[in-house]
Amino acid sequence: MPVRVTTRLFAALREQAGARSRELELPDGARVADVWAALELGDEPPGLLYAVNRAYADRTAPLADGDEIAVIPPVSGGAFVLSEEPLSLEAVAAEVASDEAGAIATFVGTTRAHSRGRDVIRLEYEAYEGMAEAEMERIATLLRERHDVIAVAIHHRIGPVEIGETSVAIAVAAAHRAAAFDACREAIDTLKQTVPLWKKELYVGGEEWIGQGS
Repeated sequence: MPVRVTTRLFAALREQAGARSRELELPDGARVADVWAALELGDEPPGLLYAVNRAYADRTAPLADGDEIAVIPPVSGGAFVLSEEPLSLEAVAAEVASDEAGAIATFVGTTRAHSRGRDVIRLEYEAYEGMAEAEMERIATLLRERHDVIAVAIHHRIGPVEIGETSVAIAVAAAHRAAAFDACREAIDTLKQTVPLWKKELYVGGEEWIGQGS
């Protein structure tokens, strides 16, 4: 029996196809690798990623009737960044700027002087580099699917971050403000739970590693 699936397309691929999604009918036993040819969009560009039912999938993964396959183009250079240097909100917002955007929502997290009754000296962030950026990209993909946003950018500090300095900056562009606001809030909430980043709080009299979600 044929396998009927829905494909989701983003960014340049969406423009090339002229649609955000396409329904495909594939032969029995089809795998992720068969999706591109069925889209009939020419030669497959390098660096594509695929997700099946909102989870990244290998090209050899089998497909089932009713699956949703996201075809994810490579993310442009600076959208997901770990930096030892001070962050610029303007630079993050510029990453998502678009003539199609009616709103750009931003979030800036800063180091505060007092936390849990302590006088904080500074924070220090450590990340599993490579995996952290990939997880940020995964979050952005989910946000585009759930909220119909145009683009997402996330920049996060690593190393020492002094009082008042920015530790994370997020920008989300969407056609409408409600989607931008909702996606921006979900971005920071999800980042704190799933991105492999750890925070050490140095305070007067001691220091402590703070778990994810804080």
